[in-house]
Amino acid sequence: MLLGVAIFHHRPLAVALIGLSAIVIYELFVSSFPPGQGLHGLALHIANEWVTLANLLLLLVGFALLSNQFEQSNIPDAMPRVLPDDWTGGFALLGIVFVMSAFLDNIAAAVIGGVMAKHLYHARVSVAFLAAIVAAANAGGAGSVIGDTTTTIMWINGVSPLTVLWAFSAAIPAFLIFGVVGALVQQRYEPIIKQTEPGHPIDWMRVVIVMLILVTLIAANISVTTFIPEMEEYAPALGLAVWIAILLTAFLRRPDWSVAPSALAGATFLVALVAAASLMPVDALPAPSWQSVFVLGLASSVFDNIPLTALALEQGGYDWALLAYAVGFGGSMVWFGSSAGVALTNLYPEGRSVLTWLRQGWFVVVAYVVGFVVLLLAHGWSPDR
Repeated sequence: MLLGVAIFHHRPLAVALIGLSAIVIYELFVSSFPPGQGLHGLALHIANEWVTLANLLLLLVGFALLSNQFEQSNIPDAMPRVLPDDWTGGFALLGIVFVMSAFLDNIAAAVIGGVMAKHLYHARVSVAFLAAIVAAANAGGAGSVIGDTTTTIMWINGVSPLTVLWAFSAAIPAFLIFGVVGALVQQRYEPIIKQTEPGHPIDWMRVVIVMLILVTLIAANISVTTFIPEMEEYAPALGLAVWIAILLTAFLRRPDWSVAPSALAGATFLVALVAAASLMPVDALPAPSWQSVFVLGLASSVFDNIPLTALALEQGGYDWALLAYAVGFGGSMVWFGSSAGVALTNLYPEGRSVLTWLRQGWFVVVAYVVGFVVLLLAHGWSPDR
């Protein structure tokens, strides 16, 4: 299935749905589902996974509408006035995405970063810079328990936010590598706009709407995780919170609903990948060690990191900061390795080539290795710290 997505990247949704169907049929009639055999096993598995899948679907489509509201606010058109007009402007944009992702979901940060890049570079954004945007979103979320689904899962399962915070010791040096290289490559590919075009006044009401939706997301994440963590097992709280905010603010400024169908297609693709990953017959991960965590980071570039994190928490014995960085940032190495990458390539379909992503975004792999080594040397291997 993953090989098919890599080869037939112009038809990723069809490949993902066919692959998922083949896996379900095989486990239904030949093998078995993780909870058991037959239709009963399938029903139990759906009951276990539907909240995660629904959350992803609601968030991806919701963030597409959010990014459109942000674009229509004309804030992106005003950015050349405040950003430097050389490669450091692109580096600053990546820094904004990095910081946003520490407080927002990394999907939202990546999509907003993609919208800003579209306006700063005349809609000519290189695949290398797309990889850097995804890397910035994933790196920024790796050290924050509200910045990534995997770190939120850790928080719910009792891992201290201060423990996860150490992941920034790896994320920051990684950012310095992919941020500089990505910005330099993009500046050569298409220079940043040096001045704003007249006639694009800022729509402050849309700015308020964007802020309200983002504040709602943060409040819902913190409230559910802190006070009613069991709700994560029964309802897609984050996705519902975002959509409630979108629908309520639609009376102030109508969203462009025309962006929803393409966003739904991209979201369905990611849901199919995550659903397929959840069906893999993996009962345990390799014995915890820094070597196995390094490999898990590489695996997360093609294999969803949510079930990997859940298995690691069940198994125990891991250095959670190192794991948060590895599985959080590792997905940046391939476009479909993270939800942020899938969301961004909905805006930039040209990024859906694994070979192009690896060839132009090679520096993300280098940044992953360097960040991992820095954290390991600085803090060593400290299981369950």
